[in-house]
Amino acid sequence: MTKSEIFAFLNANPVCFLATVDGDQPRVRGMMLFSAGDEGILFHTGEGKEMTEQMRRNPAVEMCTFDQQSGIQVRVRGTVEFVEEIAVKQRVIADRPFLQPIVDQIGIDAFLVFRITKAAATVWTMEANLAPKTFVEL
Repeated sequence: MTKSEIFAFLNANPVCFLATVDGDQPRVRGMMLFSAGDEGILFHTGEGKEMTEQMRRNPAVEMCTFDQQSGIQVRVRGTVEFVEEIAVKQRVIADRPFLQPIVDQIGIDAFLVFRITKAAATVWTMEANLAPKTFVEL
């Protein structure tokens, strides 16, 4: 897959699992990707969550998504960068109206958007199960 094909796959399969590091232990949870493209791979969360603190202490993360119909899995590893631009936060909230009551409660400063940068993706299929991994820089 090319970089643009990987972004298209991620956007078409936004439910994924995101792994962080807590001390010397991995932590994984289900997430819903906001978007993947030239501005990075964007997610949202809230201040004060364990995940947020883990990413602040160690910004190395890995995400994984899988499309059961095609049998394709894409893993992306990279570094978290928190997005401070209010316009980006407002775009996420506008696209996901269910977030507005939460933002009204906690405030826009506690509503966080983060992106995975310095990212590299690897694609897995059953057909290529034993092949060496190759990575595409995103």
